[in-house]
Amino acid sequence: MPSQPTTASLLVQTDAMRFLEVAGLGQVSRVGLGTWQFGSREWGYGESYASGAAGEIVARARELGVTLFDTAEIYGFGRSERILARALGADRDQVVVASKVFPVAPFPAVVRNRAQASARRLQLRRIPLYQIHQPNPLVPDSVIMPGMRSLLQDELIGAAGVSNYSLRRWRQADDALGLPVVSNQVQFSLAHPDPLEDLVPFAQRENRIVIAYSPLAQGLLGGKYTVDNRPGGVRAANPLFGTENLRRVAPLLDTLRQVADAHNIMPAQAALAWLLSLPQVVVIPGASSVEQLEFNVAAADLELDASSLAALTKAARAFIPISPARTLIDGFRDRFGI
Repeated sequence: MPSQPTTASLLVQTDAMRFLEVAGLGQVSRVGLGTWQFGSREWGYGESYASGAAGEIVARARELGVTLFDTAEIYGFGRSERILARALGADRDQVVVASKVFPVAPFPAVVRNRAQASARRLQLRRIPLYQIHQPNPLVPDSVIMPGMRSLLQDELIGAAGVSNYSLRRWRQADDALGLPVVSNQVQFSLAHPDPLEDLVPFAQRENRIVIAYSPLAQGLLGGKYTVDNRPGGVRAANPLFGTENLRRVAPLLDTLRQVADAHNIMPAQAALAWLLSLPQVVVIPGASSVEQLEFNVAAADLELDASSLAALTKAARAFIPISPARTLIDGFRDRFGI
């Protein structure tokens, strides 16, 4: 059986990028690239994007030292994996490609078949990081993880990870795998700071990594959206952009702008820098253009002072959004003047 991560991690500094050295994965860049939008029409997917912008973004990411590229079988129903494979070209064996299995009927034979299908789309013999996309509420990890263990034994994956797991379930996954589950990919940002309380301390203590998706809260932390300037498109359905939540988040955004101004950077970069100040955390923002990618990667070299970090943490913890159901009701009332 291949050596499996005891997952000792070491921070490495280079001129262009910071890394975590993760057993089983190698160098994982602190800023990665999320590729959900590569295969999803709601984010602008089209053949011209797949053959043009996606390739340009990935090529520039490699030039800047990005080694972590995240995808999943359900992103565009396999299109994201195919587009990423084409964009990486010969580099696909030199980076940490992370994909995910959606746990429908996640019995060992099914997990193996789905991993092999993802590997074919990615044009990889071995997927470096293979993750359970969601905790299955009906099927325990004692059923799911033997399939992952089999993939590790046969060297079809480099390491096992999970996504959207609570700390309790992450530990259960460890027990079921019989080895460390090296990563947990979760929604994590100043607008969703809950992982700060338990997942980050666990990752630091056990030498794991927390992979932060939606680290800019779908653009909320760019600072341009307000009650009077709400987004359209996909973002309009996100409860964070409801009227009441935009009111509630205003103090956090004010603090974010103040910190950004003090450091002569943009609010979104300050939001990424806050995440990157945390131990064992990597971020995987998406990018719709090369310019946006460069903007995100620049955050890897930013260091916020202690008082700024404390102010952001305090503001993040103070933001209590209303529930999606309440947001829906409020939106109905606003629309019909009730």
